[in-house]
Amino acid sequence: MKGYESYSGHVVESTPRARGGEKTREVIVETALRLFRERGYEATTMRAIAAEAGVSVGNAYYYFSSKEQLVQAYYDRAQTEHEAACRELLASERRFAERLSGVLRAWVKVSEPYHGFAVKFYKHASEPSNPLSPFSGESAPAREAAIGIYRQVVEGSADRIDAELRAELPELLWLSSMGMVLFWVHDTSPGCERTYRLIEVMVPLIDRLVGLSHLPGLRGVTRDFITAMRELRA
Repeated sequence: MKGYESYSGHVVESTPRARGGEKTREVIVETALRLFRERGYEATTMRAIAAEAGVSVGNAYYYFSSKEQLVQAYYDRAQTEHEAACRELLASERRFAERLSGVLRAWVKVSEPYHGFAVKFYKHASEPSNPLSPFSGESAPAREAAIGIYRQVVEGSADRIDAELRAELPELLWLSSMGMVLFWVHDTSPGCERTYRLIEVMVPLIDRLVGLSHLPGLRGVTRDFITAMRELRA
């Protein structure tokens, strides 16, 4: 019997065959992430992924046309896990600093299983022209979803924030989180303690700057900063 499920805002047919295809897709993703962690991104081939996943090479390419698409699947999965980890906090907490700190800490927690993998493939993701870059066109869906979380941080905050800065703040917070990600990639401390400490230091500074943005004496500086950001983005 056919059923229907909602997926990414669309209603799609749910059949045993479709569900089987989704299961195969997940097995391929899990296998690829494991091999990326164990062997490194460059040393892992699509043929090796297919063999470990128990599918034909053609079947692996049916679901993912390249290794880059598999990493994009990792981005999507990590983003979904991050959103779920933040849901309760964003529904109950109204203080800006606590919302931001909670979201950043949740990212580190859900990303912990992938830390070794991230260390091995980050040199590819850091290349501006590489499709694995978080700034690439291929990464746009995951990037926009991530900015969406910081938009929730800002819009659900009860703190007073300059109106114009409020509109730009989600993307600025995401950019600052990219700095945290770089720090996390190189963090060898037990349980990424240094990254958690970075969040403890970073969030109060951001909170203070955001809180000062609406003061008359600093509004001009805020406007100049926003104008510069818009020019750089263009």
